[in-house]
Amino acid sequence: MKEMVILENFKIETSQIGKLKYVIRYPKEYQKDNKYPIIVLLHGAGGRGNDINVLLNNPYFRNINNYEDFKFITVAPLCSADTWFDLFGELKNLVIEISKREFTDDRKIYLMGASMGAYATWQLAMSMPEYFAAIIPICGGGMYWNAARLVNVPVWAFHGKKDSVVFVEESEKMINAVNKNGGNAKITIYPENEHDAWNDTYSNPEVFNWLLEHENQNNIKIENIYNDSDIYG
Repeated sequence: MKEMVILENFKIETSQIGKLKYVIRYPKEYQKDNKYPIIVLLHGAGGRGNDINVLLNNPYFRNINNYEDFKFITVAPLCSADTWFDLFGELKNLVIEISKREFTDDRKIYLMGASMGAYATWQLAMSMPEYFAAIIPICGGGMYWNAARLVNVPVWAFHGKKDSVVFVEESEKMINAVNKNGGNAKITIYPENEHDAWNDTYSNPEVFNWLLEHENQNNIKIENIYNDSDIYG
């Protein structure tokens, strides 16, 4: 199922893989023979449902529509379940499918998510780090014991200091764990922000410039150190 529409001068394609609906938002000057950097965007709990129009009104799209020159193709799935983890297989399949599309620069596939989507960003990147050039998790957390999986994937996390929905320590634990294992991770903490750390992030062009500085390093070996059940269960 594919449908092409024009929204605010941007070309939007809607499609579906398994139970997962998603949209593809193209740059203004999209040329079908060119290859583009990709952002896979995972929305938060407030965007759940079956209405794709709710997704198109996400703060991410409202912010990037203000950029005169936004170089990325954005692929944004819609969570129709309780959490992204109920659709995790479909998420992985979507990443694989998008990596093979004719418009994809497979050296520059990035992952970004906010809140519930940030938890899925951390986990998806740790589950299939070979696909991602860099990730941006916003006010989320993850299984920091597995952070060595991100040794080749640069991370820039964002969080509000006053967040009472997801504590800032959740991001800090992940950042510290990635760096402890030899990775490249940093965090920006907004001192006055509560849970909304996303609008300040999406509206900052330096965030997207930082993404473009990174290309996929999946040729570097990833080691799994947690393979002794007597120690790790």
